[in-house]
Amino acid sequence: MVDAKIINNPLEYGPLAALQAEPAVQQALAKWHAWLAFEKRSSAHTIDSYSRDIVDFINFINTHQGYKPNLNDLESLTNLDFRSYLAHLAKANKSRTTIARRMSSLRTIFKYFEREGVCQNAAILSVRTPKIPKSLPKALTMEDALTMVRSVDQLTDEPWIGLRDHALLMLLYGAGLRIAEALALNISDRPEGDVMTITGKGNKQRVIPVLCEIKSAILAYNKACPFPEKPNRALFLGLRGKRLNAGVAQKTVRQMRLLLGLNNTVTPHALRHSFATHLLAGGGDLRTIQELLGHASLSTTQRYTEVDSAKIRSVYQGAHPRAKRQS
Repeated sequence: MVDAKIINNPLEYGPLAALQAEPAVQQALAKWHAWLAFEKRSSAHTIDSYSRDIVDFINFINTHQGYKPNLNDLESLTNLDFRSYLAHLAKANKSRTTIARRMSSLRTIFKYFEREGVCQNAAILSVRTPKIPKSLPKALTMEDALTMVRSVDQLTDEPWIGLRDHALLMLLYGAGLRIAEALALNISDRPEGDVMTITGKGNKQRVIPVLCEIKSAILAYNKACPFPEKPNRALFLGLRGKRLNAGVAQKTVRQMRLLLGLNNTVTPHALRHSFATHLLAGGGDLRTIQELLGHASLSTTQRYTEVDSAKIRSVYQGAHPRAKRQS
């Protein structure tokens, strides 16, 4: 959820407070911020990310031009101005992924400005961004994933904390939740039957099946949790009874990674990748996996077919006698 102070006064709190632009630009961005929050219903993380990208660009234009830009200045930006910004990012050693994301944010804001009649700029459409290196999702083996989930309670001497961590990792690997989705759950969201409703990116909801083992893990944790239950209380709590912080969950996975001797790619999100990869390897179809993961586009889910193909090629190269002879 976006902080109420930032929603009500985006130009005083949050990333937009650092904006160096004329009042008309500030007001246009404040309206865009409200549109993201109330109409598009974007997540707090998405709004923050977009805002930081836009502020970074406009503040660069401020320095580039030598004065605070107004709406006419934004409309008059040329291909050369945008390319200067790309060069600025490259000089700052920003990764290709970061540069591509920044340009995507700029296209989004200029598309919004054009639709709302604020200003138009066609030059940005002609700017080429660097190609992003293609990376495949990093999944654990089934054995490593199960070992991590079943052994995580050994990290703590506090029984209810161990049960909490077990239930949390069960949701990540057993149901494919994002860490933010799991930590956003309240007591009222826990599964009562065989399904539960998850609120994902863009506040889009999806209904997912819940394994008996997951329900049992959540129930065992809830019984052991020392804090009173209320419908609007967070499901996963920290040591002091407040909603569990993502950093704590990430630290837990890092500790398990070291304990099991796994590589640095093992993160909470890797358990979600493992969920999808193992479903696909077991015969699951892409459309079903797309629905379970809450992907807006099938192309995002299709990355897992490449993971499976890469694994098949690796096994073939290592095991087939003809492959060994050729190498």
